[in-house]
Amino acid sequence: MNISEKSAHLKGLMEGMDYDLTTKEGKLFAAIADLLEDISLTVLDLEDETAVLGDYIEELDEDLGEVERTVYDIDDDDEYDDECCCDDDECDCGCCDDDECIELTCPACGEQIYIEDEEIDDMDTIECPSCNKVLNVVKGEEDDSEEESEE
Repeated sequence: MNISEKSAHLKGLMEGMDYDLTTKEGKLFAAIADLLEDISLTVLDLEDETAVLGDYIEELDEDLGEVERTVYDIDDDDEYDDECCCDDDECDCGCCDDDECIELTCPACGEQIYIEDEEIDDMDTIECPSCNKVLNVVKGEEDDSEEESEE
């Protein structure tokens, strides 16, 4: 039984009790029954509107998801494509282009470190991102940079 049916049932019970609607008590019960009926109709309208709004929100969420995938080029299957590991020879990230970066090897852990040409001129030391070892930058005439382990 929903709220509207319950309200109608209570109103029917009140009418079945043959209250005199001219007395104070009869007027009170009639007003309460009318109020319950109005409240039940309002609640039903609100439930209908809530269902419609819920459907509308779901549609908006789906549309927003499509916009995010389009704008941010999100591919659900390849979650980690944006992160470059630079271990792949076919990497298109641009971080390890020969003309823009210098590739160094950490003597402590063997990890490849890529540093932009412009940055290496201003650096005296480099910290390996893998082992956090601080390395000295040695600038020579043949190579722009070489690294030695700081002891």
